[in-house]
Formats: sequence, C-alpha cells, structure tokens
Amino acid sequence: MDTRELPRVCVIGAGPSGITAAKRLAEYGIPFDCYEASDEVGGNWYFKNPNGMSACYQSLHIDTSKFRLAFEDFPAPDEWPDFPHHTELLQYFKDYVDHFGLRDKIVFNTKVIAAERDSSGLWVITTDTGRTETYDAVVVCNGHHWDPRLPDYPGEFDGVLMHSHAYNDPFDPIDMRGKRIVVVGMGNSGLDIATELSQRFIASKFYLSARRGVWVLPKYVNGKVGDKASMPTWMPHKVGMKLKQRFVVKNRGHMENYGLPKPDHLPFEAHPSASEEFLHRAGCGDITFKPAITRLDGKHVHFADGSVEEVDVVVCATGYHISFPFFDDPELKPDEQNVFPLFRQMIKPGVDNLFYLGLAQPLPTLVNFAEQQSKLVAAYLSGNYHLPTEAEMRADIRAAEAIRTSRYYNSPRHTIQIEFEPYVRDLTKELERGAKRAAANGYEPPVKARAAAGV
Repeated sequence: MDTRELPRVCVIGAGPSGITAAKRLAEYGIPFDCYEASDEVGGNWYFKNPNGMSACYQSLHIDTSKFRLAFEDFPAPDEWPDFPHHTELLQYFKDYVDHFGLRDKIVFNTKVIAAERDSSGLWVITTDTGRTETYDAVVVCNGHHWDPRLPDYPGEFDGVLMHSHAYNDPFDPIDMRGKRIVVVGMGNSGLDIATELSQRFIASKFYLSARRGVWVLPKYVNGKVGDKASMPTWMPHKVGMKLKQRFVVKNRGHMENYGLPKPDHLPFEAHPSASEEFLHRAGCGDITFKPAITRLDGKHVHFADGSVEEVDVVVCATGYHISFPFFDDPELKPDEQNVFPLFRQMIKPGVDNLFYLGLAQPLPTLVNFAEQQSKLVAAYLSGNYHLPTEAEMRADIRAAEAIRTSRYYNSPRHTIQIEFEPYVRDLTKELERGAKRAAANGYEPPVKARAAAGV
C-alpha cells in the first residue's frame, strides 16, 4: 500500500514504549513524528533526565531480568549481568534507536503541551516550541512513573518531606548521613531506598512505614533468575497460582520472621516487591517497621499504632498519578484513583484514532510490553486489523476488570496490573480475530489518511 494512503501519526514520548512504537510504525510504512521533551531517548531510564520525568536513582537496577526485558528483535548484550543497571538500560535504548534508524524521526527537546481533536476528529498537536501539526492518529507513550503521588498528611513538618521521585542517592538532593529517616511505602522503589539508607553509616535511625505488609519475593530461585521460568500454558491459572504461592511461603518464609508485619494477602495478590538485600537489612535490625503515618507535628511523626518518633527526613515512595497533561478532555484521562478502562489496556471505545501504550504494571516486564501492543496499533492503522464493536469492547473491558479485582486488593497501583504472558496470548488471539474482520472489510484502513491532505 502506498504510504501516502496511510494515516499520519503523532507519537508522544521516546521512552521504551515510544521508540518501539516508532520502530513498528516505520516497518509498516506508516508516516509519523515522535516528540520527546528531553534531549535523548530512554525516558524513565535516563538518570537526571533534563525533562524532569525520570524516577531513576543512582543505584537503580531493573527488577526484571535481561532474559525478560529485551525487545524481540534486539537481544540484550551477552555481557550484561542478570539485572542490568540503569546506565546499561539507557545505552540499550540508544543502541536500539540507532540500529533501526529511528533517531531522525524523533523531534527532541520538544514537549507536547496540547493534543486536541478538531470537529472532524483529526488531532491538532501543539508543542512548547510553538509548533502546531495535524495528525490522523495519536499514540501516547509518556509513561506513568513521573507525576508523584505525595500523601497529604495532617499537620506541619519541620524536616524534609520529599517523594522518592526526587531521590538520587544518600547525598543528593540532601545529605542523609546521621539523619533520622522514614521511608513510606514497600513497593520496589521503597525497598531499594530503604535498603540503601538503613545502613548504619547513613541513617542514625531508620523507619519503614506502610499501611500493610507485603511479600518480598526473591530475584533468584535455586541459584537461577526467578522470572526466567513460567508456568506451562496448559496449567489452569488457579492451580499455577496456588503452586507459586506455596513455593514462596516455603522457600522465603513468613515476613514476620524478619521483623516485618504479616501481609493481609497471599503472594502475587499484589504487585510484587522483589529484593535480595532488603530482608537481610530488616533481619539485621537496621529497619524498624512502623504502620501508616497519621500526623506530622514539627519534628515529630505520629503513626497509626500511637507511637511518635523524632524524624529529620520523610521519603514517600508512594507511587504516581497517571497523567496526560496535554489532554483537556476529562474523558481521555483516568480518575483520581488511576481508574481508566481501556480495551486491551490501550483503546478507549468510541475514540478510534487514539492509543495508550505501556500503560500497565505487567508481570514480569514493562520494557517490552508496548512492543507487543504496537503490533495491534500498526496492523490497525494499516488496515490489517479491525476492532470489534464498541459493545464488545466494553464487555471485554468489564471481563478484564473482573479478573483484576478478584485477584488484587483495591489500590491505585493495581488499576493497571497485568500479567504479561496471558496478556500477549490473548492479544495474539485478538489480532487473529481482528484480521478476519479486516478481511471481511477489504482491508480498508479504519483511520483515513486526511491530515497530510489537509482534509
């Protein structure tokens, strides 16, 4: 098909999701521009990213193994360790872009500040450089780990209250040595930062605060990378889940044995927190667990169990809002609890020329999640895939939500929770169904190429 007949696409963001979307569109000959607010690709994995959106800290290693995170046609380097450092990830993304010749298609140092549909359904994109362009479709890849969710505690605090998003290392942005520190939250960032700051030569006293206990999973099982193995596809999900839960309890033990609170859920009923070091720090007595913070009072922090501690620094590893500041239409954004129902985690029924990629917390990997989603986007925009009806899409969304809520406890962090392998299997089947619908419609692209012609 002549590329002039294909829709013109705007890709917002050049992090891992944006670059793999760009690569897929280029393969299909779909014309596109990719806008990136920073001076380089990498997004969240670009430490001290000048766009201010990176949640990287100096010691960060990815919790997904190299065997799981690599793009399908760009293998991870053999010399990589099992769990690469953020500098290695960033170089990998740079190499990916250069290998596939995508760099010239990325407009750097250019932030999208408005994305609006005109009366005909075309997208008008405005950037902070004054550029305005019209596109037939938009692919949103701006990530969801950049808009910090900071608790609104009652009272006033005389110390330093900060989100983990601002944390770089024990000396930046503030010197933590000799400080009395509270880290709030037991997600992966919370555990990493707690492990780092709780060492006796850093904190004079260290507390970890959380509303509930979590299961801290190992990165290695029997000396091998834990996420490399997966349950066979023929095994019923419930059976596989019970086996995994039993294995964790048997081999990791109970969290109470490490001086941590007893979780109110079983393993894998929450987004997993994985660490090889945290439990050692807890077992050594370097970490004192506290329940949720209830109030701040000068230098004193009050906790839900009635205890009060004198504290210098509170670091909130309390997650992120899912934000799309370039949209004015509230229908194109999640609510305050991060609830945002989308078909296959990427399409809003009724809006057939907008796609959200990488908007998930997949197990075990997010890096190449959008790579899988981009297959549907490119097939759709080229006419090789057609969507089901709006009613069918909404029914699919309800079914997916029922599965998610039956497994995970209610929390903003679980509204986009996905299991990678089942998702990919289901997506493959949906692509097959959509290909049949496309054939029945003569492979006519659902999104017409109007923007380039000024229609």
